[in-house]
Amino acid sequence: MPYETLISAEELYSRLGEPGWVVVDCRFDLAEPSAGRRAYRSAHLPGAYYAHLDEDLSGPVGRFTGRHPLPAPEVLARRIAAWGVDAATQVVAYDDRGGAFAARLWWLLRWLGHDAVAVLDGGLGAWRRHGYPLDDQVPPARRADFVPNVREALCLDSAQVEAALSRQGIALVDARESPRFRGEHEPIDPVAGHIPGARNLPFAGNLDDEGCFLAPAALRSRLASVLGDQDPSASVHMCGSGVTACHNLLAMAVAGLGDGCLYAGSWSEWIRDPHRPVARGED
Repeated sequence: MPYETLISAEELYSRLGEPGWVVVDCRFDLAEPSAGRRAYRSAHLPGAYYAHLDEDLSGPVGRFTGRHPLPAPEVLARRIAAWGVDAATQVVAYDDRGGAFAARLWWLLRWLGHDAVAVLDGGLGAWRRHGYPLDDQVPPARRADFVPNVREALCLDSAQVEAALSRQGIALVDARESPRFRGEHEPIDPVAGHIPGARNLPFAGNLDDEGCFLAPAALRSRLASVLGDQDPSASVHMCGSGVTACHNLLAMAVAGLGDGCLYAGSWSEWIRDPHRPVARGED
């Protein structure tokens, strides 16, 4: 059976190097975009490819987009194919931030119709705690036939979010840390606050003290605190730019709650239109 949510360091080590498995390093630093690639070139899981958040896992930023718009499916598909991924490939993504960036690749692959993708639970830290090997060899590009089958229902744009909120048809869940959600400070975007009606569920709360995901029952309880009686399939997840929102979507899958939707543009796209409402405080 394929791994579709998480994989432990022990499980991955036992399969490392097998045909049909591809590992992708997603390390990134929003404050220093070149840091992840430098870290990868210094040491990474053996055979791993590197995915840069800005260059590989996002499309060009436009006047009305958020900071990390979705890449064009055909462009992303070419990148994935160059890692040797086809319909039968098991992909494993990892980072050193508890899955904050690896979850973006997890979601993108599912968006393109590829379910056999998992995030390394605990990331690079878990791998190192077990004493498993690292190397600095960059694997060559490969050729594979990756055909995207885009699942349009997995994401919404700003107009769709506005319409759904107006009829109270969704639970909008914001993954940013609480001070940013409340508008107390905003270190990245030019406007502080949140979308009126959104509910705050900081993604870091999905993890334990070692950076591994909580047990499914604990994640279900955590998600229930913001979803209430709302059908999880009617939840829409956002953050600053559509990246860490994927972490909450992964937590939903780990909890056995199925798929929600991603508001890909998220806060940084919402505020591009000065006529859209902004709330501050808890509500």
